[in-house]
Amino acid sequence: MYKYSKRFIDITIAALVLIVCLPLLLPIVLLLKITGEGHIFYFQKRVGYKNTYFSIWKFATMLKDSPNMKSGTITLKNDTRVTPVGRFLRKTKLNEVPQIINVLKGDMSLVGPRPVDEKAFNMYAQDIKDTIYNVKPGITGVGSIVFRDEESIISSAQTAPHVFMEDVIAPHKGELELWYQQHASIRTDILLILLTAWVIFFPKSKLHYKIFKTLPRRI
Repeated sequence: MYKYSKRFIDITIAALVLIVCLPLLLPIVLLLKITGEGHIFYFQKRVGYKNTYFSIWKFATMLKDSPNMKSGTITLKNDTRVTPVGRFLRKTKLNEVPQIINVLKGDMSLVGPRPVDEKAFNMYAQDIKDTIYNVKPGITGVGSIVFRDEESIISSAQTAPHVFMEDVIAPHKGELELWYQQHASIRTDILLILLTAWVIFFPKSKLHYKIFKTLPRRI
């Protein structure tokens, strides 16, 4: 029952968001077209439901050759590869809005583990790789909320970004997503959507730990 209710809510909210945000999306498209390198959307192969691949939609926020520069697919704080418009889009999370199309197509859900590329996926332990995408990946989720400041965390680490990502962040994200699957419900999803909006305005808030008292604490 939860699975079908979740899909109904995904389609309903995604369609409403697309309609409501349309007046905002058109100026963003125009800005991206006339600034940076002129590309509007960014498409990348990501690991999704049952470990199958799909193409994720995002607004372009970085230089086209970013994966071959500096830290590769890992974005750092004040990353010079991020365009001025892209910096605003990333801060407000508006760069994620095109994933509404992925939700309508059925590739993604509103709430779930963030879909990652193959390189990041291989940073997970095998038991996490076997289970993390037993649910559809989401535009937001518990991992996105807890690690909303991931770029700053990685930038301040004493070890290389890829090493820190694999040794520290990936294991904890995996633990968080397993927690989500154990507590998945419409109520949990609604609370996570509200918390996503909350941490955009109050990024240092720890409200999620007060609402979900069994949530694994960030190291």
